[in-house]
Amino acid sequence: MITQEAQLANASQQKTVTEFNLTELYYKWFDVVRCDTPHLIKRSQKLRYQVYCIETGFESSQNNPGGLEKDPSDEHAFHSLLLHRPSSIVAGTVRLIIPNRERNCSGLPSLEVSEALRTMPASILPPETTAEISRFSVSKDFRKRLGDGLYPSNIKKNSPEFLGRRALPSITLGLMRAIVEMTRDAGMTHVTAVVEPALIRLLQRLGIRFERTGERVTYHGTRYPVYRNMSDLLEEIYEHRPEIWHAITDSGRIWPRANPEKRILSA
Repeated sequence: MITQEAQLANASQQKTVTEFNLTELYYKWFDVVRCDTPHLIKRSQKLRYQVYCIETGFESSQNNPGGLEKDPSDEHAFHSLLLHRPSSIVAGTVRLIIPNRERNCSGLPSLEVSEALRTMPASILPPETTAEISRFSVSKDFRKRLGDGLYPSNIKKNSPEFLGRRALPSITLGLMRAIVEMTRDAGMTHVTAVVEPALIRLLQRLGIRFERTGERVTYHGTRYPVYRNMSDLLEEIYEHRPEIWHAITDSGRIWPRANPEKRILSA
């Protein structure tokens, strides 16, 4: 008769194998690239133009000449691209806006549109180390394959280019990995964002849960202001969805756990 302890040990061993296979397959299909040159930043802005000016009309193409969507926040932000390794296609882009005390609301658009975020005490959102996730975008070429919508979550099983679906339910994980790395490199501890309901639902399906302020604002349509302590977010992901944690932290290399001795088995 197999004891409960032996069953748990066996399940833990199988889960560990699954977690590391997931991470291995993720890196087989995608690369996160930091936009550390003007050329790479323009590639990000070009994708943003396609998404925000052409496809959604959230931003004016007339105000963004040259086929590049940009704004003053780009000057104090980190930018990243997600590349599909086999094809070198830009799969997505995201930026992290760093606080700038010389600008209104620290230069964070989320604080301008959300009174709740703007008035939170420093114990919850430290002004010096709170950044904003922004311009979370997936390329049109990928969306054509994955289905309509800005935040696809399903990959066709018969598509040979996307056999990596076992490692990455959506390329959202790759953009989250970029966010974690940029947050670390910028020395930030907390993040905010103003996101649409579809993205919130997608992130929650992946075990990535941001705190809501309870507001609903009109900002390029209906949006919800959210925030989170990054260490708390990643610890929660580790406890409930360890395979997701391995993928977006590179098994802790990007953002090590504060208490690595603590291990909670997922149900």
